[in-house]
Amino acid sequence: MAASPSSLLLPIGSGSVRNLSGNRYGSSCERVRGLNVQCSNFELRVRDSRTRDQFKDDIGSIKRRDVLGLVFGVSSTLVHSSDAKGAGLPPEDKPKLCDDICEKELENVPMIITESGLQYKDIKVGEGPSPPIGFQVAANYVAMVPSGQIFDSSLEKGQLYIFRVGSGQVIKGLDEGILSMKVGGKRRLYIPGSLAFPKGLTSAPGRPRVAPNSPVVFDVSLEYIPGLELEE
Repeated sequence: MAASPSSLLLPIGSGSVRNLSGNRYGSSCERVRGLNVQCSNFELRVRDSRTRDQFKDDIGSIKRRDVLGLVFGVSSTLVHSSDAKGAGLPPEDKPKLCDDICEKELENVPMIITESGLQYKDIKVGEGPSPPIGFQVAANYVAMVPSGQIFDSSLEKGQLYIFRVGSGQVIKGLDEGILSMKVGGKRRLYIPGSLAFPKGLTSAPGRPRVAPNSPVVFDVSLEYIPGLELEE
């Protein structure tokens, strides 16, 4: 399971262009003494020795530098913002399968440990059938690093995740953990590194990095088993 702006282009300098094309420009460019020209908060003082052509060239050069400065400034801001989100700062409010009340209740739920080292707690025990090996299942999941930061989620994508259990389509810990669930159930899986991502996962904006063979936590809900329902 691998783990995704409004335009910032404004009419830059439009106010300055209007000022320069009005009466002030026409009446003052021939004698530019004392004229202050504003271009995107840039003040230019024109000396008496400059001609009208030199004056126009200077204004054009300043406008180009100002526009480039703003564009690179915006790009730098976006990069820093992405870096901050990639580091998990500030934390984002994302949909979860286990809310704050659920988290407190889980403290009193007994931990089950399997022979492989997988550990899990049942948030809710389902009432439907368990999926046979080789059957497809439709599930929701929220994948986290041990600190609780989310690195992947079907809830954010807005669609159920469908895969065939016991066939190696997902990491070993998820495969094992969902095989013993019942339809309608929710479970928190504490997956050791040996059953998680051998090669790890790279970070992305708003997503933490998953180191190779590091433990992960999955909240999973088994929604239904398409093939089994058809047989019934």
